[in-house]
Amino acid sequence: MGRKRNRGLSPEEEREAIEQLVANSPGIELRGEAIRIDFMCQGKRCRETLKIPLTFANVEYAINKRKSIQLEIRQGVFDYAVHFPESARARNTKASRKVSLRELYDRYWQIKSANITEETERRYKVALEVCGEIVGWSVPLGTLMPEDVDRLRANLISTRKPSTVNHYLATWNGMVEWARANEYTSRTLDAAFFKNQVEDPDPLSLDEFKQIIEDGCLHPQDKALVTLAVYTGLRPGELCALAREDVSGNVLHVRRSVTAGKVLKVPKTGNDRKVWLVPPAQEAVRALLEMTRDAKPVEEAVEISRHQSRKETITPLVTPLQARNKNISTNRMQVGSWATKWEKLLSRAKVRRRVAYQTRHTYACWSLTAHGNIAFIAKQMGHKDYSMLVKVYGRWMDSESENEAEFIWQELQKSGAYCPVIKEK
Repeated sequence: MGRKRNRGLSPEEEREAIEQLVANSPGIELRGEAIRIDFMCQGKRCRETLKIPLTFANVEYAINKRKSIQLEIRQGVFDYAVHFPESARARNTKASRKVSLRELYDRYWQIKSANITEETERRYKVALEVCGEIVGWSVPLGTLMPEDVDRLRANLISTRKPSTVNHYLATWNGMVEWARANEYTSRTLDAAFFKNQVEDPDPLSLDEFKQIIEDGCLHPQDKALVTLAVYTGLRPGELCALAREDVSGNVLHVRRSVTAGKVLKVPKTGNDRKVWLVPPAQEAVRALLEMTRDAKPVEEAVEISRHQSRKETITPLVTPLQARNKNISTNRMQVGSWATKWEKLLSRAKVRRRVAYQTRHTYACWSLTAHGNIAFIAKQMGHKDYSMLVKVYGRWMDSESENEAEFIWQELQKSGAYCPVIKEK
């Protein structure tokens, strides 16, 4: 920038002219062969060294730059990052926050992905990629308006279920809230959720269960797995991750789950739990133990969080005994394989199609209609409390209210309760 020296002047003469100009220019300093600007901003003294050669013309440039800065400060429009983008003081200024949606995503994701598991990362990434494509990755974040978010909602709901859309919007909201907290935008760009009618559980009837066992299951392992799933309420991932070491008499210890990505992790709540086995489940476990009596224990890693795992020496209880290609089969049945097998069992038994997760709902509904204690049922299923049980299975609880009242009265009578005869005097 600028000519190297005034024409007709020797280097020594130009240096003398530069020093004379600097001496007569407040706020301009020489730092060896560099030019430094000194000014006051928001009551603080600021010094910035310009990365330009030391010439007479560049000193004049620095003088004019300082005057422009002072004028902008007086007018209230000064932005540090515009004049000194590489300065530490430029961080968190308006100019440094001007990013496109793609740049925001890259910054946000670097932080977000460090705090979630790989499986959660996969689902969140899909959601944000879809939202970014709809809104437009190149759009400057500062130009986004609530109208753009409304268009995003409308586009998503046109081809997706409300539950799916709400998941996408929740992930989007997390990113734009982070952006607002870090002053990448001053606008509220949260998306409103759609009302989502929670789908009622679709449990098996006792007749359907019997039909699956008798007509759908061709292998003893199939009968054992269906029975265990229905009479324990285990999640599919928990069922597939069971080990022989988890069995202790009539108690099953649920210590891990397996993801769709074939990764072992701690259960959904992060805590181990005990499941007390009723006779059908005890028989199913006995059969599975017999089937895996020759299995060898292996040391495996169980994810606790993205950055922490534990080592366990375990012997899989649910193995792919019927795998067609033994060379590529794993030592544990995977969630996808169980889902595929479940569909084949229903088809063979001519039972209406349901996803494998409905075995969990079957356990809850059967237990509630049998007057089971809701706190006990919630604990068996691994819920933090019974509020989820009430929310999801309220219809089954309401339908049994009359029977429950009769049941309570019968139990009270056993304790000596009686109905007094009341007559008017």
